Amino acid sequence: MRLIFAGTPEFARVALEHLLAAGFTVPLVLTQPDRPAGRGMKLQASPVKQCALEHGIAVAQPRSLRLDGKYPEDAAAARAAIEAAHADAMVVAAYGLILPQWVLDTPPKGCLNIHASLLPRWRGAAPIHRAIEAGDAETGVTIMQMDAGLDTGDMLLVERLALAPRETTATLHDRLAAVGGRLIARALELAACGGLTATPQPAEGVTYAHKIEKQEASVDWSLPAEAIGRRIRAFDPFPGAATQLGDEAIKLWNYEIDSTSRPPGARPGQILSVDDGGVTVACGEGTLRLTTLQRAGGKRLPAADFLRGFPLQPGMVLGLPAGQPA
Repeated sequence: MRLIFAGTPEFARVALEHLLAAGFTVPLVLTQPDRPAGRGMKLQASPVKQCALEHGIAVAQPRSLRLDGKYPEDAAAARAAIEAAHADAMVVAAYGLILPQWVLDTPPKGCLNIHASLLPRWRGAAPIHRAIEAGDAETGVTIMQMDAGLDTGDMLLVERLALAPRETTATLHDRLAAVGGRLIARALELAACGGLTATPQPAEGVTYAHKIEKQEASVDWSLPAEAIGRRIRAFDPFPGAATQLGDEAIKLWNYEIDSTSRPPGARPGQILSVDDGGVTVACGEGTLRLTTLQRAGGKRLPAADFLRGFPLQPGMVLGLPAGQPA
């Protein structure tokens, strides 16, 4: 079976590697244009582009696929490449561009999407982050027949996955990427022999996983300790949960839920105790013991190492901008 593959980040690269290892022919890859990245902000190819070039696959990087949009020349060139590929189907995984109807209609077997949630829960851009942030007990991968809606197409294959107690977006991403690669290969094998059944998504249980914004990283210490802990894990590795102490931004990477209740009179964000094992902070409900922290421009450090360079003290209040009294 001939496939066009459309994807950009590491999650998609894993799927492309699975398809190539399974013997599928991929004459064309679509991926996002190179972006500035790293300390030098040099243009960097996406993981999918790097994989495609390693395997000698042609790459197209249109800024848009809309023939009537802002970049019609990009869309026209992409259309010519897609039609010339003579693909049976297109596989889409975290591509980053909306597919217009002409793309959906071009491959005879349509466009199949690898979505990292149990649809219809967590349609949208950030299903892995949002599942952890919400405290879901399980998630999974849905292979979906794409339509014009936002992750609304019929389900083709589903695999469920339990979340580990201290799951982060980084660890869950890797597990789901492996499942997605295996599941899309299985779906295409079934499609080749007519053994794939499409099931409409339920009307109940629809939620949207909105894109993660950098401003969400700021910890709201008035929330319960459990909710703050979930956010720390959900925003690891990006954008990283953070709190302010004066002019200093501190990122929070690991924690323990303290069994003690918040002392009467303690403010949310107030540091209650400090030792080599961690920094205990009062929350809206309960307390949180921070065990891995990071200063701006520094490295993630265990609490004992962090405190040697940044001596936090009981009574300080986290989350206050510079100039605001504690």
